[in-house]
Amino acid sequence: MKLHLLLVEDEPGIARGLVFNLEEEGFKVTHVETGEEALNRVWDDHFDLVILDVMLPGISGLEVCQKIRRNDSRLPIIMLTARGEEQDRIDGLSTGADDYLTKPFSLDEFMLRIKGMLRRSEWYRPGSGLGRSYRFGDNEVNLKEQKAMTARGEIPLTELEVRMLRTFFQQEGEILSRAELLTAVWGMAPDTETRTLDNFIVRMRKYFETDPSSPVHFLTVRGRGYRFSRLGGQ
Repeated sequence: MKLHLLLVEDEPGIARGLVFNLEEEGFKVTHVETGEEALNRVWDDHFDLVILDVMLPGISGLEVCQKIRRNDSRLPIIMLTARGEEQDRIDGLSTGADDYLTKPFSLDEFMLRIKGMLRRSEWYRPGSGLGRSYRFGDNEVNLKEQKAMTARGEIPLTELEVRMLRTFFQQEGEILSRAELLTAVWGMAPDTETRTLDNFIVRMRKYFETDPSSPVHFLTVRGRGYRFSRLGGQ
């Protein structure tokens, strides 16, 4: 059975090109032009992945992403944006998107990102070696149910967030390089140039740190990568 993708893009030229190339790769593609249409289709049909433009008429892509995440934390979402500013990328990821591409992008990179995300459609596997709940600081993370209890309340977790947390938990105290995290969490080539990882670290700190500007759990090791500390501290 073909994997079913939802493309939400209001620029006809871009949409035609993406639909053609995705179908050439063997995917079934449903294309809509507005956020309203996207939400109607998501609720009425099954999709394996959503490709979502940020700038849409009516409801924006950011709003669509937020609404999808309230009901489905597992559906992979990749956002397309013409904006290149760091804050715009952070906003996209903070609404629950798993990845983003800034226009113009190469078709080869687009296909690699899509295929990589789809390969991880079965990310959660029971019996990973971690218990049902994992506690650190004032936080309790349930990887199986994809949710966390924090000082800020309950937070639903996306598949990529679960993947990243599992990687950190399993290698607690170890320094993980950018290349290792990009490969383990996103399936990207180690030399990929992307700010996605950095933005996800920002998200983890926002969720779980008492003071995100002075993290004690999700630590940056300058020039080497990141390290997770369960007890907190350098």
